[in-house]
Amino acid sequence: MIRHSNLQKQVLSLYKQFLRAGKDKPGFLPRIQHEFRKNAKIPRMDVMHIEYLLRRGRRQLDQMKDANTKQLGAFIKTSSEAENTPPTS
Repeated sequence: MIRHSNLQKQVLSLYKQFLRAGKDKPGFLPRIQHEFRKNAKIPRMDVMHIEYLLRRGRRQLDQMKDANTKQLGAFIKTSSEAENTPPTS
């Protein structure tokens, strides 16, 4: 049997909570699955980034559980915006 780290258990728990909260809202499940699969490629050693995404996910889950939530928003950086963004030092 595979033993998961505490961080992995938190991510899996959050994923299950998202799936439960999104099952009654049309169009949410594919978006949730896509987001988690996309972030599954993050290296396990990048703990700071994973913890940041966990905190962000918990906030989004709280918003999604609200009965008034009808859709998920997303901030997407387009390629033209990425080209115009000055490099960070």
